[in-house]
Amino acid sequence: MEHDDRIILGIDPGTNIMGFGVIGVSGKKLEMKDMGVLDIRKETDAYIKLKTIFDTTLTLIDRFMPDELAIEAPFYGKNVQSMLKLGRAQGTAISAALSRDIPVFEYAPRKIKLSITGVGQASKEQVASMLEQLFGFKDATKSLDATDGLAVAVCHYYQAMPAQKKSSAKSWEEFIRKNPGRIG
Repeated sequence: MEHDDRIILGIDPGTNIMGFGVIGVSGKKLEMKDMGVLDIRKETDAYIKLKTIFDTTLTLIDRFMPDELAIEAPFYGKNVQSMLKLGRAQGTAISAALSRDIPVFEYAPRKIKLSITGVGQASKEQVASMLEQLFGFKDATKSLDATDGLAVAVCHYYQAMPAQKKSSAKSWEEFIRKNPGRIG
């Protein structure tokens, strides 16, 4: 199955801040098309927040015409109310994609970090730094929610590349040697 010339929308869902990133794929070449955040911290009505997430996701879909949506799965925390809110935000973004017949792919936070940095426990700053190198932009740490959204899209791209999918690198040097296309 060939995956040339496609666009992937990545979303890091949240009820206060939703990060997103859009990448274009042409063969094995990646291009960052956009990244940013939806900041809805000032909105107090939970249902208006969900509507805003839905509308913003549709706007991104209509603007970039992605072939696929990749979204971060909620991680399992101790606070049930936080998990419920995050699940609603995720479900809202998924619903927007499905309303436009866009296939959805879900990734655990650990899987995303592992695919970007080679380390499943990497920090948001480490993920942002690797994405800076990959795409050649600066100051990614100023908006970690945006780079988290971008990371989800890049993670999805890497999952479609069987040769790079199963990395057993024991060190950064080995990881870089085995994955030359993933480093700036």
